[in-house]
Amino acid sequence: MCSLSLSWLWSLWLWAASVLLLLRLVQSLSCTHWRSMSNQGLYQDGDVVIGGLYSLHYLPPNIDSDFTHPPLFKMCSGIEDLPMQYIYAMMFAVDEINDSESLLPGVRLGYRILDSCALHPWAMEAALSLVGGDSTFCTFTPKNAISFVEEIQKMSRVKTVPLIIGGASSKTAIILTRVLGPLSMSYQSSCPCLSDKRQYPNFFRTIPSDIYQARALAQLAIQFQWKWIGAVVAENDYGLVAVKVFQEEIEKAGLCMAFVRTLRRENLVPDAREAALTIQASAATVILVVSWYTDIRELFVQLEKINVTDRQYLASEAWSTSGDLLQHPASSRVARGVFGVAIRSSNIEGFENYIKSLHPSQRPENEFLREYWEKVFGCTPLSSSSSPLPPCNGTESLYGVQNHFTDMSQLRVTYNVYLAVYAAAHALHSLLSCPNTEASAATSNCSSPQNVTPAQLLEHLHTVNFTTPQGERFYFQGGDIPAKYDLINWQKTPEGSLRLVLIGRVDGFDIVLNETAIQWTTGSSQVPVSVCTVSCEPGTRKALRKGEPVCCFDCIPCGDGEVSNKTDALQCDRCPLEFWSNPARTSCIPRQLDFLAFNETLGITLTTVAVSGAVVTTAVFVVFLYYRQTPMVRANNSELSFLLLVSLKLCFLCSLVFIGRPSVWTCRFQQAAFGISFVLSVSCLQVKTMVVLAAFRSARPGSESLMKWFGPNQQRGSVGIFTSVQVLICVIWLSLNPPLPQPDWEMTGVKVTLECAMESALGFSLVLGYIGLLACTCLLLAFLARKLPDNFNEAKLITFSMLIFCAVWVAFVPAYVSSPGKYSVAVEIFAILASSYGLLFCIFAPKCFIILLRPEKNTKKHLMAR
Repeated sequence: MCSLSLSWLWSLWLWAASVLLLLRLVQSLSCTHWRSMSNQGLYQDGDVVIGGLYSLHYLPPNIDSDFTHPPLFKMCSGIEDLPMQYIYAMMFAVDEINDSESLLPGVRLGYRILDSCALHPWAMEAALSLVGGDSTFCTFTPKNAISFVEEIQKMSRVKTVPLIIGGASSKTAIILTRVLGPLSMSYQSSCPCLSDKRQYPNFFRTIPSDIYQARALAQLAIQFQWKWIGAVVAENDYGLVAVKVFQEEIEKAGLCMAFVRTLRRENLVPDAREAALTIQASAATVILVVSWYTDIRELFVQLEKINVTDRQYLASEAWSTSGDLLQHPASSRVARGVFGVAIRSSNIEGFENYIKSLHPSQRPENEFLREYWEKVFGCTPLSSSSSPLPPCNGTESLYGVQNHFTDMSQLRVTYNVYLAVYAAAHALHSLLSCPNTEASAATSNCSSPQNVTPAQLLEHLHTVNFTTPQGERFYFQGGDIPAKYDLINWQKTPEGSLRLVLIGRVDGFDIVLNETAIQWTTGSSQVPVSVCTVSCEPGTRKALRKGEPVCCFDCIPCGDGEVSNKTDALQCDRCPLEFWSNPARTSCIPRQLDFLAFNETLGITLTTVAVSGAVVTTAVFVVFLYYRQTPMVRANNSELSFLLLVSLKLCFLCSLVFIGRPSVWTCRFQQAAFGISFVLSVSCLQVKTMVVLAAFRSARPGSESLMKWFGPNQQRGSVGIFTSVQVLICVIWLSLNPPLPQPDWEMTGVKVTLECAMESALGFSLVLGYIGLLACTCLLLAFLARKLPDNFNEAKLITFSMLIFCAVWVAFVPAYVSSPGKYSVAVEIFAILASSYGLLFCIFAPKCFIILLRPEKNTKKHLMAR
């Protein structure tokens, strides 16, 4: 119970403190007169009045404001040209609509236009005035909170506007829609955030979202294949959102951002200098710039100081059409060829004459026009004015004035204002067009002019769809309009100044561009190139650098047998087996069949050596045949000697079968001829060695019968048996799995060897193995007989010849296996010739020397001497 009492007392104390604070706050308020229509803006009465909020002035007064003494609408100075044009575009559109017989017939449209002085707090106060209607907040000192509430309720009953056309910036638009909540239609607020209808359900605009201009700029970068792009953007939502969308779009197409630098208004000069140095140091020649024109002016000044004049700039709509930038001295050196998007422009028929015919004498209540007149002509147009300027003489006219206010060549934001008024009028027309206005006034779909509410107008704005006086189809998509931009180019005139040239348009996702009309930063029509790495030519592939963007890479030549036939190939393609890469690695060409031919140097050399060996063997055969009756020939088993010479001649000649284009029959014949010829030669030597051993053994007592096993018939039979075994091996091998001519596709190079492929390694191994077995046996027997006591012991010659023979063929095996292509054939031919020459010279050279040059030693006595 005690705790409840304390809680109740605490709540009562808090309520009393709140009431006391509210009373003190109300008592502190001074009575402030809100400006009347004659001195706070422009006003035209009508059945329905729409509001207008513009940043007409740009120099606010130096006021120290606080909550207790608010400077609600003290005048600011520095009237601007373009906002004046916006104001009169709204007034002109209202006059056109009131004169129309088809749009809002019987309903007169009015306006109330106020100035926000480009300050967000002032914009909120002006919006409060528009929403609250014209009233006098009379000086009063309420005695209690109840009288204060009564005054507020009295103010809420005054006439209001259902829609405000205004919001020169996205922040102002956010204030109008989120803080105050009236229905607003902006002509210049392009922040993508305002497209969120959950947060800003009452917001419409006649300018596209910045997302669309960022996408349009990205499409242009993709179209011109600028793969390495730098960016300088304002450090706010306008710049950061734009560069984010731009980067997302270009990365989908494989383009990259080189750098992103930001500009802060409060630190503009250092930021601009740093951005200029970054541009100078970067390899990117195309720079995206998204910021306000005053920021860009400082950036161009810094670029001029360091003499960076060869960059191509992509401009956002905030500065692409800035006359101040076009006329700035730094721009002519730095910014020639600027290419970018601009708010689309259109002609408003009759508007130029409307503007130039304005005169303060016709509109004495228009304080804006009077102030502008004083600025342009330096005199006051009204004699009753309190201006210190001298009175005008009456001959002043806007027809002779050339400035932004009277310039009709680029009606961009002005046209957005014009469209906003027409959109509001068509929504009102739809709202007020009911069969029975009195009966339908209470419904949400229809209304009377006196009862138009923002909620009702909001519903009809969503369905607006009409054709403008310029023939353009207009409708809203949510609260936005379809993206439409002009594509502009800064081109240098013969006088050296810069001028704005229209070179294309953007309509949604479609870009219509006259590329031949573009003047780039180089002064020519050649599209600039902006890459981190020059494109990889055909014949190479891209190799990405670790930790760097995909636009930075190395170009690696394709390997042997690989090709790439397009620029910036990610990989090289392997040629089919029958093809090989050309020297440039750009295409696959048919591979050439290569073999050991008779007409090439190596073939000629081997052929000459083989034929020479056969000729020498024939000469030896002739010598032996001529001296067959001499002891030297007869003592060395002349029959086996002649057979050995025939077999050696076959060995020399069989090497010729390996030269030339392989065919089915040459592949079969060459190995058989080689194997049989050498077995025949080695068999002859082995039998000769066996005969020598038998002859000396038979000389011992009790061994006389040994020689009968080594007679002529037995010698011929032994050679025949040894040779028949090799013949049998060759027949079986060549019958079951013979060598066939096949290209060696495993080789590298454009030339591929046509060789006799050994389908069965076993058959070839048996042929070589049998030759090796006979050779080793012969070497062993000859070694045993080398010291027999004859003066001329043939076993010594056989031993030496077989050592050479075995050494050649032992070296042949690794050389044959490791030799590529046709050189393996050359190695085999060399082994055949080397071993054949070894046998020929070791066996027969000493004999021929004695027969021909030492005939005195060719006697039985000399041969038998010990």
